[in-house]
Amino acid sequence: MSQTSSTETIVLAGGCFWCLEAVYDQVRGVTDVVSGYAGGTVVSPSYELVCTGSTGHAEVVRVTFDPSVISYREILEIFFDTHDPTTLNRQGADTGTQYRSAIFTQNEQQKAEAQAVIRELTEAGAYSSSIVTEVTALTEYYPAEEYHQEYFENNLSRPYCRAVVGPKVAKFQKDFADRLKFVL
Repeated sequence: MSQTSSTETIVLAGGCFWCLEAVYDQVRGVTDVVSGYAGGTVVSPSYELVCTGSTGHAEVVRVTFDPSVISYREILEIFFDTHDPTTLNRQGADTGTQYRSAIFTQNEQQKAEAQAVIRELTEAGAYSSSIVTEVTALTEYYPAEEYHQEYFENNLSRPYCRAVVGPKVAKFQKDFADRLKFVL
């Protein structure tokens, strides 16, 4: 989906992109979520290459949203609630730089807002450990292969989806019931 003047985009890394995609697909005001790769040095990397950790890419989602329905800050609040921003280069059993926590900003306003949210969470003592989420300018974004798109929705019975993605989606649904696109 192309960005129009009535939408904005944000690129987020919070571990496996399947988890973030499954969460943001359910957020009211989000119009498109595409799993992909950002933050690395290889042009058009493959999933297999990114998984080696040698490209510098993170698994990300590009979230397109309508700011008249949901704000950039609210997108970030969901992000920080649905992954662990205190673990360096890992989420649960997934380890490596491709699973790091990062916000890839597209302008100075996004950068300032992301840094402000991190500062506020830190000052509030929201986590028992320091937030390690990178705030980095987006240079390139590459969509992931088609079989990664809508992975959770298309693979509900897979063990990883049941054990890892499903609980993150359930947590989001509980914590942000007022932000759901549909009533459960």
